[in-house]
Amino acid sequence: MGIKLFDSELKVMEILWREGDTTAKQLSLKLGESVGWNKNTTYTVIKKCVEKGAIERREPDFLCHALITRQQAQQQEVDELIDKLFDGSAEGLFAALLSRRGVPQDVVQRLRDEVERASGGAV
Repeated sequence: MGIKLFDSELKVMEILWREGDTTAKQLSLKLGESVGWNKNTTYTVIKKCVEKGAIERREPDFLCHALITRQQAQQQEVDELIDKLFDGSAEGLFAALLSRRGVPQDVVQRLRDEVERASGGAV
């Protein structure tokens, strides 16, 4: 099981993924502007991310460094969604996505290409 990040923690991680290592003060200023958090809220969320192993705190200046990638977080969320809503069936998720709305032909072709690549060309 990977690291489960909540929405508030993802807000911090998004900045780190987009901008790289960032001080806690800079994170606090950015999140204050974008979502209205105060310094204490930001520092509390950073602390939770550190405890989960998603962020490493470095000196000087309480520099925050992401220990997990965006792709790892996405994979964790997808895995949880598949397990929670589709009884572990990736096919069920894929079918639900395709039936949800009309999918343009170019997207269907890209998906076919991705499936073929993932399966080693054995489609």
